[in-house]
Amino acid sequence: MFGMIPFVKAAGRGLGALIKGRKGKETLEKEVNDLGLDTSGVEINVDEDGGVSVTGEAVSQEMKEKIILAVGNVEGVGGVEDKATSVAGGRESRFHTVESGDTLSAISKTYYGTWRLYPEIFEANKPMLSDPDKIYPGQVLRIPAIATATS
Repeated sequence: MFGMIPFVKAAGRGLGALIKGRKGKETLEKEVNDLGLDTSGVEINVDEDGGVSVTGEAVSQEMKEKIILAVGNVEGVGGVEDKATSVAGGRESRFHTVESGDTLSAISKTYYGTWRLYPEIFEANKPMLSDPDKIYPGQVLRIPAIATATS
């Protein structure tokens, strides 16, 4: 995946802190840890201008993507530079930025050709999502590669 993954800076979870420098790094690390994501081998970096990057080697492709989403879907983060690899491979997911009116069913129809696979998208975004009906405009979601997908 490597490269810049864009996020909507004005959307996302408000953590009440500026995402810059050492304090921003601590804020984002706490967010990822609070979600219970496995950050072993991965480092979250935040520069003095608020640029965020993820480096190192994650335990899996899925975990790497979840860490990127967890830090990117924070208010004040406009993008995450993906500089990480993963120990255990896996197929890369696509990312989808939620627009007004989107539902997981509609997103599933767009990417997979059927609304019935929306639970796959919901599961792929846990623990960041706790309810399939609670998505918001500007949020970025993982759309996992599925062998049965038509797209």
